[in-house]
Amino acid sequence: MKFQLKPTSAALILAGVALAFGQTASADVTVKIGSAAPLTGAIAHIGQDQADGAQLAVNEINKAGNLVIGGQKVKLVLDSQDDAADPKTGTQVAQKLVDDGVVAVVGHLNSGVSIPASKIYSDNGVTQITPASTNPQYTLQGYKTTFRVIGTDAQQGPALAKYAQKLGIKSVAIVDDATAYGQGLADEYAKTVKAEGIKVVSRDATNDKATDFKAILTKIKAERPDAIFYGGMDATGGPFAKQAQQLAIKARIMSGDGVCTPDLSKLAGSATDGIICSIAGGDLSKMAGGAQFSKDLKAAFGHDPVVYSPSSYDAVHVIVDAMKRSNSITRAGILAAMPKTNYNGLTGNIQFDEHGDLKGASISLYKYVGGKMTLLDVVKM
Repeated sequence: MKFQLKPTSAALILAGVALAFGQTASADVTVKIGSAAPLTGAIAHIGQDQADGAQLAVNEINKAGNLVIGGQKVKLVLDSQDDAADPKTGTQVAQKLVDDGVVAVVGHLNSGVSIPASKIYSDNGVTQITPASTNPQYTLQGYKTTFRVIGTDAQQGPALAKYAQKLGIKSVAIVDDATAYGQGLADEYAKTVKAEGIKVVSRDATNDKATDFKAILTKIKAERPDAIFYGGMDATGGPFAKQAQQLAIKARIMSGDGVCTPDLSKLAGSATDGIICSIAGGDLSKMAGGAQFSKDLKAAFGHDPVVYSPSSYDAVHVIVDAMKRSNSITRAGILAAMPKTNYNGLTGNIQFDEHGDLKGASISLYKYVGGKMTLLDVVKM
């Protein structure tokens, strides 16, 4: 009678043989990394860009097939969730990612979502790396789980304000969208322009769903400022600039990374050429791997980088670097390794200070020429 091993029995015997000869049994293990960003709504194009950067990193790591942690070959899975740029939805998404068993999270995009979501990740020992949220408060809450791979508004606001002085601007009106991001950035800008001797003629607030800014802009027109600062995203910043042009307001408009996107010209039309904006990071065209990254992202997802895909790409690699250094795929192992991160990524060297903020962050300043972003300066902070 011919004896035949069942597949499961054969696998167990082979594993035993390997161990008997001092070899470690190797088996594929799946590790989930969370991704949280607005994938629907007015800024879905920015959120999808962030999610795609993370997915590209996961795809490349899996394709290489050489991620081995603790003797096990690791396959990564990106658990991508839509937080709708909404704080309430964001906390629900955070809890879902925790319940899904993610070992770390790349997200969220909006500061107003990252901040409330961060408590849930902290309570569960899950590393959270935002590639986009710039409000300083995010990392100043005392949580050991919060990290970011871009600069903050405490750097971005002053960089814009100092550039305003360089342009000879003497007076400015400030408007924000009343979100944690928009208001926070406007606050930092206001502090520095005042310190630089620039007069703030008015301070107004709208909201992140607004479409009609003519009442605020009509008031500002009568104030005759040299510049208007807008704290918000491109979905509202674009129409804001367009309506300012329609009212024949000559003031230059300045804004931050939420507005500073290639899509701004679709929203602002020819008014785009009057805008100066910043991104809380380096310029992709100046990065050693920037051209290849742009090519790979477009080949995989059909679009050029928008804003945060490079930083979310690096955030995944920082998480994997922590796995390697800790030789662990657990939440606790990854989190323990994070403070000693020293990773050379696409966006540059990534190290964190005692709060989890990026050391040596850069702020890039842009203007638009013919509707296209043109680099003005990169400021090292």
